Amino acid sequence: MLYLDNAATTVQKPQCVIDAMLDAMSQAGNAARGVNAASLCAARIVMEARRELAGFFDFDAPNRVCFTSNATEALNTAIKGLFQQGDHVITTAMEHNSVLRPLFCMQDEGIIRLTIMDADEKGRISYDALEQAVQKETRAIVIQHASNVTGNVNDLVRVGEICRRKQVALIVDASQTAGSVPISMKKMNIAVLCFTGHKGLMGPQGTGGLLVREDMALRPLKEGGSGIHSYDRRQPVDYPEHLEAGTLNTHGIAGLLAAVRFIAEMGVEQIGAHERALARAFYDQIRDIPNVKICGDFEGDRTAVVSLNIEGYESGEVSDELMERFGIATRSGAHCAPLAHRALGTVDTGAVRFSFSYFNTVEDAKAAAEAVRILATE
Repeated sequence: MLYLDNAATTVQKPQCVIDAMLDAMSQAGNAARGVNAASLCAARIVMEARRELAGFFDFDAPNRVCFTSNATEALNTAIKGLFQQGDHVITTAMEHNSVLRPLFCMQDEGIIRLTIMDADEKGRISYDALEQAVQKETRAIVIQHASNVTGNVNDLVRVGEICRRKQVALIVDASQTAGSVPISMKKMNIAVLCFTGHKGLMGPQGTGGLLVREDMALRPLKEGGSGIHSYDRRQPVDYPEHLEAGTLNTHGIAGLLAAVRFIAEMGVEQIGAHERALARAFYDQIRDIPNVKICGDFEGDRTAVVSLNIEGYESGEVSDELMERFGIATRSGAHCAPLAHRALGTVDTGAVRFSFSYFNTVEDAKAAAEAVRILATE
């Protein structure tokens, strides 16, 4: 199988990730739940992961690196933990349902007022319009770093500066960029950064988290065991336990730690450049094929995502043909981003997404382009 569905999850992992998880499964107990060797082993893994991730994202408070099962849980924690009655929130039409659905839920319950910034036919937002949308009651801008449909990368330095001037919080969904695009919470003025471990970070599924700036106070999404203050009626106010009820996925965190160290050693910019070069090579070979329509802006900053449609076919049909005839794995449909497809004009067809990883090659890009050419011209 030629695997080009890395925006959904990376299947090919560095060997060090597999080794770290196997080691943890045979040695690590329950972090912060005892002083035996297995518990202390787990505690060391978790603390090292917090420190590694804090440095990776240019963040000074490792104790406020809080682990979740994925970016969806992290975003729900941030959104449902921050906003209060009467708050105004701004987001964009390009967001994933992990952002949209929690916001819609709070809007429907009458807790927040919500403004959704439109995107143009290439999936681009207006930063000037974004700034003009800020109101007196605006509490935060919730925005993705990059679209999982188009691959367009948002200018978070610019958005962060808007938030600084307007004194609102910036909550970022980094699901599509963590591991392949440099992220600095300081330079981008990010208040809460949400990430998942199983995409660009090359870690295992079931891992993710949020980094919460020290001036941000979030209500916990869950309450339960924490390993500290067991006689208190309420969840501890201390971080990270405040947002980490229950046993952590230490085995997964061990794999995530190994993955982040691998990426740091290889270089985020180098990994991202390799992935984008493959996506660009693919794009250059298909952009002039008759009957192929490509989504997104290919003049600005991008991730290694190329989504397209072939005239006369639904996206699901194309993905099926790619898998059955050519052994190429892609993702078709709405990609959990309904408003993005409305902006792109692809609600009826969806789109076929090709997404490249560090482990793909130029030959993979050529093979995928040839498959698209055959399907579009036969």
